[in-house]
This record gives sequence, structure tokens and C-alpha cells, in this order.
Amino acid sequence: MTIAQLHEVSLQFGGRSILEDVSLSLSARDRLALAGHNGSGKTCLMRIIAGEIAPDSGTVTHTRGRTVGYLPQTGVAPPDLELRAAAEQAFSHAHAMQHRRTELEHALAARNAADADTAALLAEYEQLGEALEHCEYDTREARIDRVLRGLGFRAPDFTRPCTEFSGGWQMRVALARLLLESPDLLLLDEPTNYLDLEVRDWLLQFINDYHGGIVIVSHDRYFLDRCINAVAELFLGRVRRYSGNYSAYRDQRSRELEAQREAYERQQQEIDRLERFIARFRYNASKAQLVQSRIKQLEKMERIELPDSMKRISIRFPAPKRSGQVVLQASQLGKHYGSVPVFEDLALTLERGEKLALVGPNGSGKSSLLRIIAGHDTEFNGRLTHGTGVTLGYFSQDDIERLDSSHTVIEELEAVAPFELQGRLRELAGAFLFSGDDIHKPLAVLSGGERTRVALLKLVLRRRNLLVLDEPTNHLDIHSQEILQRALNDYDGTLVFVSHDRDFLAGVATKILEFTPTGPARPSVGTLYAGDYEYYRWKTDGGENRTPIAEPGADHRRSDGSAASASDNQQARLERKALKAELTRLEREEADLLAEIETLEQRQSELHRKLAEPDVYSDGERVRPLTTELSSTESILEQQLARWQELDTRRSEIIAQLD
Repeated sequence: MTIAQLHEVSLQFGGRSILEDVSLSLSARDRLALAGHNGSGKTCLMRIIAGEIAPDSGTVTHTRGRTVGYLPQTGVAPPDLELRAAAEQAFSHAHAMQHRRTELEHALAARNAADADTAALLAEYEQLGEALEHCEYDTREARIDRVLRGLGFRAPDFTRPCTEFSGGWQMRVALARLLLESPDLLLLDEPTNYLDLEVRDWLLQFINDYHGGIVIVSHDRYFLDRCINAVAELFLGRVRRYSGNYSAYRDQRSRELEAQREAYERQQQEIDRLERFIARFRYNASKAQLVQSRIKQLEKMERIELPDSMKRISIRFPAPKRSGQVVLQASQLGKHYGSVPVFEDLALTLERGEKLALVGPNGSGKSSLLRIIAGHDTEFNGRLTHGTGVTLGYFSQDDIERLDSSHTVIEELEAVAPFELQGRLRELAGAFLFSGDDIHKPLAVLSGGERTRVALLKLVLRRRNLLVLDEPTNHLDIHSQEILQRALNDYDGTLVFVSHDRDFLAGVATKILEFTPTGPARPSVGTLYAGDYEYYRWKTDGGENRTPIAEPGADHRRSDGSAASASDNQQARLERKALKAELTRLEREEADLLAEIETLEQRQSELHRKLAEPDVYSDGERVRPLTTELSSTESILEQQLARWQELDTRRSEIIAQLD
């Protein structure tokens, strides 16, 4: 059954069109991921579905009696209650129903079966009983306990005031209440931010067992692959829906985008070719008809636009100064908060160029170690030394909050960029997906992912040779994550980072330090794995039982929905490859032919000029060979022009087939 329906919804913000004629239907069977680059309107669409904001045009319809619950990305105010009492609020509606049911019991006890309103009261009583049974009211205590523990809270936390928890844990409180409310449609905007891998796995199982529909925004590819059955992509303000898991969507979309890039590049080449032809033959009377046909061809051409999110972008960090071979050494390192130990007796050596990932559940000591390495926490036991020539840069979620919202992007960058990089700020901002007028946007209007990119770019501009990054991919869309991943792989310095994104860990880390809790009020144990994330998973999962990090997507489909066979796909690839090879050959022949045509036309002009000289046209002996050569040149020229037109026609046919 349909729970919510959007029809031709449009929204503008700050003079920019965010959504254009979006239509979308959501049912209880949906496990839908919203995809799109940062700033594409995913959060706006969520808020419209939830009824928090109204669209500028179009309609949003909710089915009567169906409920919608929304978890925003940030900004949830903690209730002034203890944790368990806050979770109990999820059942406030059920409490009201139970109170009404008790009132009905007393009313029915005072009535005879023959009374006029007895039947109506009895029907209401039975309806309330069914509703309470449906929401599992009698088992709420066990459900509260299961959800809170699943989200990482421990029994002592249940009596703590919610205001004592950090921002990330307060988001977990909000998520717990929403899951316990059990709405018919769950809208989850980045629910995996601030969740460690174990809690993500618990949430994944909860979602897979959930009775209602789910719309989710997440940049965790591993998570999405295992919980969704469709993707709705926001692209240039419009929505297109894809069936299958996230990998299937990525495979199909990457092929579509690559085809669009190829079409764009071919069109640019075609435009350049036509413009060169027009410029060359504009004043040649014999080519006037051909020139006019090319001008009309350009005018009728539907130009392909390539948005910034589709451009091939690569970040190259400005080269830092080289550090010594040993970048960092720690021995007998320990951290306590009061009498509570976090970790003890940690030994670590980090060498230049290594990329160390810290993994483990929240509270096990990962962020504490990052702050110690970065020099932001000096209250620790043991010894920590940095090597020769080490310059350190630190990124945490706090850096996003410290951005000056009154600044524009370029002003924020100019404030930290060294003199030698001031002239490259536009180039570097473009590499971080801030192009054109984007650099003049106020930080106050940027999305969470855009603000993260600004904070990371500020760090890059400082040219540090040891980067310490705490959850750098939080709020980044997958396109931005992939760009950052490639940049960190090419980075000449040393890296220590925390991330709960399995794909990012697998793509960047060269060593893994795992923190394993050993019990309440006991320190975590740190274990170093001298290999990448695949090696770490193999070692910790016993090798043979390991789940692959990347799983293949759903089978590719034809337009009619039938599965395409491997042989069909192979044949299509071979045919496309042959067409591309023929196109390349034609373009080479065309280029050679145009060069020859230009030479012939130059010779034709020289011969006409010579024949126009008085001392030549009055001398028959001199005219005859020039006239013969002119006739031969013009004949060859006509043949070559005819051949050029053949090539041009065939070239257009191939381009149409490739499109």
C-alpha cells in the first residue's frame, strides 16, 4: 500500500532550483536509497516527505492512518530526561490508548448489554486492544532494552540524563526513539554517521527485519548494498528510480555517465570540427551551401551539458616537506578518564608514507589516540615522540562547526592559504568540487558535505606531512569520498585516520590498529595488523568465513526487464568496440584529407593568381601547362571533397549509433 506520494514537486532555495517536477511514490515494501551529490537536494526531499517544509509547487499526499517518522542528519535537541524515560516517550501514543482502554473498561462495567452506547464502546475497546497488540505495547520494556543496547548504550547509561551525552550519542537517542515509534515509513538521513561498525551491523539487521517502508540517505556503500532494493537518484533537480541494490545502481549509472561523457566529448569534437569548417570555407562561394548546412547543424544541435558532479576530477595535495623515515613512535602509551581506563601499554611505530587506520567500537579509544597524536590531549601515560621534520594537520568534526559562517568559501580559504598557494585557490577549490561561483557561496548555506570539503581543503592548504583525520567521510557523498580516497592514495605524506566506512578503509589503509574492549572499566587492547583492510578482515574472520568487502550487483537488465545473457553483453561490447575503432580510423583519415584539401586549395589559388598575371595570360606557352595543372588540381580537389563528405556522413552515422 502507498504511504506517501509526491506529484510534480518543485523547490527553490537562494535563487537556485533544487527540485524540479519530482514525482515519487513510497510504499511499505520500499527499501529506497536517495542518491546524489552533496547539495543535490536529498535532505530537502526528505523534509518535504516528512512534512517539515512545503514545496514551492506540486503536491505531497500521505495515506490516512499511515505514519511517517524522520531522523534528520544533525541538530536534534536532547530531551531533558533520563535515557530510558526518553526512549519510553516513543510509546506516548500507546500510553494514551491504554489509558483510554482502562476508562472504557470502567464504563462498560457500569452498563448493561442493552444500553444504547454499549455496542459502540465495546467496538472501540476491541479496536484499541488490536492497536496495542499491533504496536507490541506489552513487550515495550524488552524492545526498549534491545534497541538501546543495539545502538551501543550500556545498562549504566539508561539512568543518565540525555543532556550528558555527546552530540553523536544524542543522535543515537533520537534514532532509538524513532525506531521504537515504529512508523509506517522511516526517513533516515545519514543514520550511520557516528555509528561504529558493530552498531551499523545491528542497525542493518533491524532495517532488514522492519515491517514498514524505509527511505535512507547514506554514504556507506557496504551498508546500502545489504539493506535496499531500489535507488532514487537526484540529478539536476529531477529524480530517476533504479531497481536493485546500490552496486547494481552504481554499475548501471557509471555506464550511463560514461556514455554521457563520451557523447559530450564527441559533441565538443563535432562542434569544433563544424566551426573549423565554417571558418575555413565561409568566404568560398563554391562551398556556400555546405557552410550554410553546417551553420544550421550547429543551431539545431541540442547541447549536452556536463554537470560538475560528472567531471573527471582529481585532487593532488600540494607536496609537503619530506619528514624523517620514522614519523611517530609510542611506547607504554595509556589514557584514562578519571579512574576509567581507555587503553594501556600501547606500542606503535609509524613510518613515512604509511596510512594507518584505527578500527574498533565507539568508546574503545580511537578518537582519544588521534587527539593524543595531534597534540590536542596531553593528559596521557607513556611516551609519544614525533620524528624529524614532522608537521601535523588534524581534522575532526569540530572543525566543521568552527567554520566562520559569515565567510564565503574563498574567504575562508584565503585566511589560511600560504602565499605560494594563493594563486591556486580556484584550481584547488575546483578539485574539491567548488567550481565557478560556488567559491562565493556563504558557508552558512552549504550542506554538511560541502562544509566538510571546505574543512578538509583548509587542512590540505597547510601542506602538512602527517595528517590525522577523524571520520573525514562523514557527510561526504560517495562521489566526494572517491575523490578524497584517490587523493589520499596519492598523498606523499603519512596518514592516521578513523573511518567506519568499509569501502574507504579498504581503499586507503595500509596498516590497521584494532582496539578491542575487554570489559566494563577495563582498558581496550590494541592489536596491530601489518597489512591492508582485506588482510585485517582475513586475519580476524579466520580467512575462510570472511564476507567479501564488495559484492557484485544485481544482474544487468534489458529495457524490457529480461536478464541479458553474458554472450549478448559480450557481443554488444565487441560491436561498440568495433564502431569506436572505425570512428578513430575515420577521424584520422578525415584529418589527413582536410590537410590535403587545404594544400590543394592553396595550389588552386596560386594557379589562379598566376593565370591572372598579364605577362602570363598573354603568353600561350606559359598558360597551357598552368591551365592543365589547374584542371587536374580542381578535379582532384572535387574528388577529395566528395570523399570528405562520405567520411563525414559515415562519421555522423557512427556517432548516432554510439549515442
